[in-house]
Amino acid sequence: MTVTRADAHRGTVFDVVNPATGEVFAQAPQHSPADLDAAVARACTAWPAWRADAAGRRAAMIEAAAAVEHSGPELATLLTREQGKPLAESRAEIARVATRLRHFSGLTPRTELLRDGRAMRSELRWRSLGPVAAITPWNFPLQLASAKIAPAFAAGSTVVLKPSPYTPLATALLESVLGAVLPPGVFGVVTGREPLGSLLAGHPDIAHVTFTGSIATGRKVAVQAARGLKRVTLELGGNDAAIILDDADVAQIADALFWSAFRNCGQVCMAVKRVYAPDRLYDDVVAALAFRARRAIVGDGLAEATRIGPVNNVPQLERVELLVAASRAAGARVAAGGHRPDRPGYFFAPTILADVPGDAAVVTEEQFGPVLPVIRYSNLDTAVRAANATRFGLGGSVWGTDLDRAAAVADRLECGTVWINHHAELSLAQPFTGMKDSGVGVAGGEWGMYGNLRPMVVHRPESADG
Repeated sequence: MTVTRADAHRGTVFDVVNPATGEVFAQAPQHSPADLDAAVARACTAWPAWRADAAGRRAAMIEAAAAVEHSGPELATLLTREQGKPLAESRAEIARVATRLRHFSGLTPRTELLRDGRAMRSELRWRSLGPVAAITPWNFPLQLASAKIAPAFAAGSTVVLKPSPYTPLATALLESVLGAVLPPGVFGVVTGREPLGSLLAGHPDIAHVTFTGSIATGRKVAVQAARGLKRVTLELGGNDAAIILDDADVAQIADALFWSAFRNCGQVCMAVKRVYAPDRLYDDVVAALAFRARRAIVGDGLAEATRIGPVNNVPQLERVELLVAASRAAGARVAAGGHRPDRPGYFFAPTILADVPGDAAVVTEEQFGPVLPVIRYSNLDTAVRAANATRFGLGGSVWGTDLDRAAAVADRLECGTVWINHHAELSLAQPFTGMKDSGVGVAGGEWGMYGNLRPMVVHRPESADG
């Protein structure tokens, strides 16, 4: 694939690599600050009519969902080539985009009548904030794009989106697909390396900045947005703990637990990233996870049999290698994996680490790759404290047969979402948020829509007839 966008001639281009081969397979436009200004200007021009036409927005979003489904095969192939995930996961991601657009097409802000005992009619109304800047990472380029644009559209906002330079192509294709059914300027995409993202976050005509990525980059985005007193929604990753209770049935939970950690090659913000297992079950847990790691089919995501693809990029692959090496040096035992296969591309064998010290970096930091440490515990209170002893607070899970007991443990975890006997499954109707350094603001459901709105109260005297 080569650059075909009409505006690519304005600036340079940059290479896009297929992580399954390690080779360049396409180029994308390096948009200039002037290109960014033009995209924001189009969003500003489109905003008044878009926010004023609720019925038109609903119809356009439904049509957009159908357009995404129609282009699904092309989007899925391109997504797998630039991101690395198996085709089945790419297809699921695109289906989620269409489902999200349809879901949010049915949400509208509610005008509420406020009563305070006075002879006054007070109405709480909601107004769109204005054009939104969306900045998305490389692990779920399209799903996270839709998580930002769908609630913004429902609120009457237009969107300018910048994808990761590692995965710009499927998002640029999404712009083309949606552009065929949305009014001009409602959705625009700019691609390129920094400082493009910083310029978008700090752009004076942007009202709301929504970002998903690392804590360090999120802080920089927040600083840029703060200069213009913009609203921010930040989802900054996680280090989700799974606590296995001593009454768990290891054979019954092993598959769900394993894939909660290794879907998308472990490159999921709310994946299980550390497991706490009790003494009684520890060896069984390690053995069950290691068995699945050794049997998982690792390969090019374009091969239908592949279940785990490559790490997306070289810096992330090197980080995974360093974390595993440091863990081994600290005394961890590699129960499965622990190495790069002898093949082209950015692959790392699915890795289970046992006997891991609780203060090892692979436990305290977000590894964001196909590596899962299993930590032994003798006392449940100690395990809960260890699960909470982190700057992250995105998600967590508890696994056991006594659901009431598991729910009581779940209530003690310091994170935005806790699952019992499963992990990382979200309804489009529920809020998604993190505690601590895992985020600011709320995404998902009507909370995501209201995050793009501001309240406005209109007072007037009651009419004579009441």
